[in-house]
Order: sequence, then structure tokens, then C-alpha cells
Amino acid sequence: MENLSAGTILFILIVIAVYIVLTTILTFKMRSKSSSEFNNAAKSLPAIVVGVLMMSEFIGTKSTIGTAESAFTHGIASSWSLLAGSIGFFLFAFFLVSRFYNTGHYTISGIVREKFGASTKTVVSIIMIVSLLVVNLGNYLSGAAAISTILGIPIMACAIITMIISTIYFTFGGMKGVAWITMIHSAFKYAGILLTAFIALYLTGGLKPMQLALPEHYFTWDGTIGTSKIIAWIIGTMGAIFSTQFIIQAVTSAKNAKAAKRATIYAGLLFLPLGLAVAIIGVCARYLYPDIDPIYAFPVFLQHMNPILSAIVATSLVASIFVGVSTVALSTTTLLMDDFVLPRMKEVTPEKQLKMTRIICIVVGIIPLLGVAFAPELLSLSFFTRALRASIAVVAGMGFFLPMYSSNRGATIGLSMSALGTTIWYLLGDPYGIDNMYIAVVTPLIVMLIDRFIGKPKPSEKTPKTEIIKEN
Repeated sequence: MENLSAGTILFILIVIAVYIVLTTILTFKMRSKSSSEFNNAAKSLPAIVVGVLMMSEFIGTKSTIGTAESAFTHGIASSWSLLAGSIGFFLFAFFLVSRFYNTGHYTISGIVREKFGASTKTVVSIIMIVSLLVVNLGNYLSGAAAISTILGIPIMACAIITMIISTIYFTFGGMKGVAWITMIHSAFKYAGILLTAFIALYLTGGLKPMQLALPEHYFTWDGTIGTSKIIAWIIGTMGAIFSTQFIIQAVTSAKNAKAAKRATIYAGLLFLPLGLAVAIIGVCARYLYPDIDPIYAFPVFLQHMNPILSAIVATSLVASIFVGVSTVALSTTTLLMDDFVLPRMKEVTPEKQLKMTRIICIVVGIIPLLGVAFAPELLSLSFFTRALRASIAVVAGMGFFLPMYSSNRGATIGLSMSALGTTIWYLLGDPYGIDNMYIAVVTPLIVMLIDRFIGKPKPSEKTPKTEIIKEN
């Protein structure tokens, strides 16, 4: 990949700097002024804002550049890594979103406790917090690497800048501020991806020349990825959508259950053009620049744009980083506060709670940065975290649809064994070609079924007395 000219780089840096300053000012103006606004915007967000917010959680720098990189090697089929989001959000809209909203909880652990019990809640919270911290490690690494590649700035400096700016966004903005600023970030992100796809197709002369020149698998539904991997992607994305803390927070930020359902459908629709556009970019790069490193499949097209267009695309990458980091960190903070900090605080006042929340925000922003400095090889773990979250989705789903199997004991043991088994399977390199996603999904299901039949479990502390009598 050719380097951009010094003048173009300077212009891009100025545009990005102005963008950061303006969005930071807006964040302070729209900041959350109470814990209710911080956690779920006091249930005041329009459906389209919530939809964009949820979509942005899954379309970050890692997914866009990573999908283009995959498409460079495997073809259009790599779009399934993003199209799976549409499937997941549509199913979520019609089967779970109203149920989640009507519980009155804004944390996945709170919903799980209502269905199972305190020990299951604790396990869910720990799994989710660890998963989200690793996800943000991946966001820091992939985002910093992308900007470093384009602008020639050291990767650690990019990661530090990302941490500082993102932490300002979510520490002061909370759900209310992050939601509205995400509308701006997402507009740039959408424009940058579609603009790059248009330029890529213009340079190739359309799809026909590529179909004639490239191997046939580049234009088949499964490419060289394989059915098993695609199914694992779909299951993992569905599981992440059904259980990720930020999605629950975003859903409960809507004005009512019907608005939450509409928002989820909007999120699914927004995925469709992006998934196809990013995969097309990767295939175009393979056709035009077959000898480049696949990781440059997306940024390679900046060298064919004038400075203004290059600045738009570069800013869209920066916006993707800020959205990904802010949403993940916000949900991590909420879990830590609600499940571990607040229960141990004495004389909790609204002011004291909001102050402590912002302190936790800063800690949550710094922790992944330590991973960038000392353990950059952990980037691959970000894909494994979807498997861990999928196990939570299985348990939550059984709580809603198969309540006769909803014992606190079975859920706690099932989740614990799933986390352990999935981790071991992942570290062993997915033996026998079985993706660790399947281990994560099947383990809690089997454990909870066995728990049901080896003996009648004790009802959870939330089980009504009438159900206890009926069970006996």
C-alpha cells in the first residue's frame, strides 16, 4: 500500500481534530446529569436513535476492516460476519425484546436474577464484564492499528488518544450523551463505508470483470469459509445480541416496548447494506491489488481519493472506534456499579452514585489500554468473547421459554462449565474442527437438562409460593 502524501495526511489530521473537538463539546452539552440518564437515558430516546445505537455496537473498526480482510481471501461470503447481525436483530425483535423491556431491568444480570437467582446473576455479570473488557482491548488494538497504518502515527499513541477521547465521551455522556453523539459517528461511518465501496466498484468497472478474473468461490454464498463457520458466526452474533449488556441498556432506553421493537428492526435493516458493501470492498481489493497484505483491503482505497474524500473515510474509521469503545465501556461500567459497587456502598445519594459511576468509567477505560501495552496477542480473544456471551443467551432464553428447566443451580453450574469448557476448547485451537461457539451453546443446555432430571431443584428465591406448591 502506498503512503498518502504529507499534505493529505496533514489535512486528514486537521479534519479529525476538528471532529473530535466538536463532538466532545456536544458530549458535554448532552451529558447525563443523573444516574437514570446515565444508565438508560431516562427512557427518553426515539426508536431510530436506539436502532442506530444498537447497530453501531456491532459495526466497529474491527468488523469493517476485518470483514474486508476476510473477503480479500474468502470472497463475498465474508459478508455473513455482518449479515448475521440482521438475522440476530430480526429474531430479537420478534421473540425477546418486549420480554426484556417489560422486566423493568436495564442489566442482563438483573433479568437473569429474576428468572434464576443471585448466584446465576453473579456468574453472568462476571462473564459479561470479562468479555466486554477483552472486546475493548480488541477495539483499542484494531482501531489504533488502522489509524496508525493510514497516518503513520505510532500504534500506542493512537491507542492512548482513543482511550482519552472515548473515556470523555462515555464518562460524561452516559447513555444519553453517547446515544446522540453516536448518531453523528454513525453518519460518518455509513458515509465512509458506502463511499469506499462506490470508489472500489468504479475502479474495477463493476462486478462483471471481477467475476471473470477471480476464482468462482469469491462469488458463492459460502466461499472458502464453509457452512460450519458461517453457522457459528450466526449463532455467536445472535447470542451476543440476545445477551450483551449494552443491547439491553439500549433497548430499555426506548420510550416503550413497541418503540424498543421498532428500534431493533431498524438495527437489523441498517446492517444489510453495510455487510454487503464491506465484503465488496475486500473482493475489489483482491482484484485490483492481489499482492498487498489483506489487512489493507479497506484502507488501500484512500490513495485513490482526493483529500476531502480521504478525510471523510478516515474520520469514519475514527468514529467507528469511538462508538465501539464508548458503548462497550458504558455497559461494563453499568454492570460493575449495579452488581458490585452499589451493593457495598453506604448512604447512597444520587450525587454520590453519579460521582462513583464516573470514577469507575475512568478505570474501565484504562484497563484495556494495559492489554495493548503488555499483551497485544490477545486481540484474537475478542472473537472468542461472542461465544461466552452466547452461553448467557441460552440460559436467558430457557428462563423465558422453558421455565420448568430454570433452576438457579442448573443455570449457575451450566454457565460456569460453559465458560471453562469454551475457554479450554478455544485455547486448544478448536479440536476436530468444532468451533468453540458450539461448546458455549451446548454446554449450559445439557447441564440444565440433566439438572432437571437428576432431582427436583430448589426453587430460586424469586419463585412464587404457588409455584412451589405446584412443584411439590
